Amino acid sequence: MAGLNMDMHGGSFGAGDATAAQHVRLAGGGTAAPIAPVQAHHRDDLLIGEVIDIAGSASRILLDASALQGLSTSNDPSVAMAGQVGAQVKVRVGNVWLLASVRDQQLYERGEGLIVAAIDFLGEGEEEKLTGRIHNFRRGVTRYPIPGSQVYAATSADLKQIYAADERAHVEIGTVYPTRDIRGSLYVDAMLGKHFALLGSTGTGKSTSAALILHKICELAPQGHIVMIDPHGEYSAAFKGTGALFDVDNLAMPYWLMNFEEHCEVFVTSEGRDRQGDCDVLAKCLLQARLKNRLAEGMTKITVDSPIPYLLSDLLNILQNEMGKLDKATSSAPFMRIKGKIEEMRADPRYNFMFSGMLVADTMANFLGKIFRLPSDGRPISIIDVSGVPSDITGVVVAVLSRLTFDYAIWSRGEPQRPILLVCEEAHRYIPSKDSGQGQAVRKILERIAKEGRKYGVSLGLITQRPSDLAEGVLSQCGTIISMRLNNERDQHFVKAAMPEGARGFIDSIPALRNRECIICGEGVSIPIRVHLDTLEEDKRPASSDPLFSQLWRETGGEPEILERVVKRWRSQGR
Repeated sequence: MAGLNMDMHGGSFGAGDATAAQHVRLAGGGTAAPIAPVQAHHRDDLLIGEVIDIAGSASRILLDASALQGLSTSNDPSVAMAGQVGAQVKVRVGNVWLLASVRDQQLYERGEGLIVAAIDFLGEGEEEKLTGRIHNFRRGVTRYPIPGSQVYAATSADLKQIYAADERAHVEIGTVYPTRDIRGSLYVDAMLGKHFALLGSTGTGKSTSAALILHKICELAPQGHIVMIDPHGEYSAAFKGTGALFDVDNLAMPYWLMNFEEHCEVFVTSEGRDRQGDCDVLAKCLLQARLKNRLAEGMTKITVDSPIPYLLSDLLNILQNEMGKLDKATSSAPFMRIKGKIEEMRADPRYNFMFSGMLVADTMANFLGKIFRLPSDGRPISIIDVSGVPSDITGVVVAVLSRLTFDYAIWSRGEPQRPILLVCEEAHRYIPSKDSGQGQAVRKILERIAKEGRKYGVSLGLITQRPSDLAEGVLSQCGTIISMRLNNERDQHFVKAAMPEGARGFIDSIPALRNRECIICGEGVSIPIRVHLDTLEEDKRPASSDPLFSQLWRETGGEPEILERVVKRWRSQGR
């Protein structure tokens, strides 16, 4: 059996005598520990180097450039990539194979034709005695190899055993790089149980990838409960067959569902010292307005946050009455400011989806049922298009929807559980890193869901192109991170900090990913993987494709009619 004999000065691997004591001759003249002979059923031609340094999750190996060159023409794409950055190698320890990912490479300065590479250990699997295949693969390392252990190229057959999904519920989303036919899977329970984040710069296929994953989850669980907040109106086209679609025309979100903090964001316009006084006035009057409803009769604990319907006209009358009771020393300005804002919003048709007079009836159960898909009626996802919501209250609308999701989960404990997935597109808009100014209600509730949601059966899916603009700590709460190409260096560093240690080698390839390629690591996968995502059918894609300037600028004719139709829609706000 041919063994390994490495001469640092000659810089090549040669077949040694099977009976000879095999060892490495080091530059300093010392000898390393003898290397175990290659097992009879393992192919010698896959031997590419040896371990020279072991340290926790990351270690270093010495590779022979000529051996890598020889394998580069292999028909097996995994073997052809042997030793390259991002490729996998394996090391034997007893009857266990350790799998590692190559993080970086550099020429070995003391030997010609030798390469030093840093590796991250991914996990280990047992060896089948008859076939030599890896099976029962698991994350983590029980026993580390010693320096001098032989390093082999991982084959597609090895990777098939490693990446093969087990019996847990999973969805297949693409092909594992660099193989041609090994399927990359996401374990749905593990991914949703601990939240997930989908990251990627504009134009990398982020929206289509989100649609692909959600379509697969809907196919797996047609009675599921998914709420997607869509700020650009992209996803209605993707889910018209499988989802319930809501926008400002049919959302009908009652204003009285807002809690006190959300009321303050909508009705209190003052800043600084005046703001606290205005909020105190609103709290007092709002509680009185809620108490006027007959639903409040017999209830002992009613607060400003209780979702009890009230009439806007009642609130205005109470403000007016309270203002009349004032003595001369107290200013009526807070009452006037709040009253003016409420009247302005009630008269503005842009806010009709929320402040219409029709929304006073107690429709809370119906509203929750249609938004959370209870029952789902074969349409497990509700797409809430907030692109038509006036920008000054978009944050409040998202806050209300997010808080209702969380509150429903809390108050439904003891009932048969119906977990809900809340997917937030453009998450950096709602969970900004700055913790002052407008939009704090939505930031607080999404941060709370990130930290506590899984205890109550609420899962959070964050989609963003600017992870560095997200509030600190939210990304680290996401157990699964799906990262597409990120061009911004600050974003790359931010993702690096959130990724688990063993995935560092994969992260280095994030700037080099092609469109529709992603790195997935965390709870949703057995080990970190790089996946080329499946192509989504045309009718299931979001309406987010980039315009082709060269083609569209050749077309002409009909511009006056186009302008007329656009101006009409513009003026009537889409109605």
